[in-house]
Amino acid sequence: MQPRRPRPWSGETKRSSFLPDGPLSRAVPTNGFTMRLVRYVSLALVSLALAVLVIFGLLCLYIDYYARQDLAQQADAVVVLGALVLPSGQPGPDLTVRTEHAVGLYQAGLAPRFICAGGVRDDAASAASVCRSLAISLGVPEEAVVLADGSANTEEDAHQVATVMSQHGWQTAIVVSHPLHMYRAKLFFEKEGLVVYTSPTTTDVDAIPLPWRTYYTIREGAGILWPYLEQAGFPPDWTAALQKWVYAGP
Repeated sequence: MQPRRPRPWSGETKRSSFLPDGPLSRAVPTNGFTMRLVRYVSLALVSLALAVLVIFGLLCLYIDYYARQDLAQQADAVVVLGALVLPSGQPGPDLTVRTEHAVGLYQAGLAPRFICAGGVRDDAASAASVCRSLAISLGVPEEAVVLADGSANTEEDAHQVATVMSQHGWQTAIVVSHPLHMYRAKLFFEKEGLVVYTSPTTTDVDAIPLPWRTYYTIREGAGILWPYLEQAGFPPDWTAALQKWVYAGP
């Protein structure tokens, strides 16, 4: 039997029965490109989210580290940041500790003026007014104490204190607050153009239970970020909710 001769090549290739000519065959490359694009964009977003989490984690670690640094030195004034006042009009535990620590710095001769910040302006029950009364009772001369009230958060505290200091020509300040609050306070005060030396209270950070310490540190990190989110154009409802959480009680 004679072997079968191959048919001569006509220059055309046989189409696969799986890819018939028409819209489907033309759509396949486009769909493949779209899927690759989706994968790349998803990978980029995940990488960005991980990078943000790493950066935020490093910020929180630095907040915890900075909480242990007492940088008090000679300055124009020592500043007490406001804290809770009890319904009875007495200073809460945090405000008491802050004021006592600041009085110690004043009596050590590190600053000739004593500034109390926070609370409704001209309100006898404001954090600033209660701090002033306590400081005077602890031996600070009445004429050395200056009020910087009319503020409701750390950023406003910094602005009010800067305004008072500018009126008197003062430029350097020892800022006293809770240890975990110190780095955020420093940033806001420096934003107002002041030279800041932070001095945390003697609160033992390591004695705070780890879950609460982690919570407070994350909250402080969020407190540093929310003004920048506002400037970046994030929806006001988002930043307002974040601000409310930052300044909420434990």
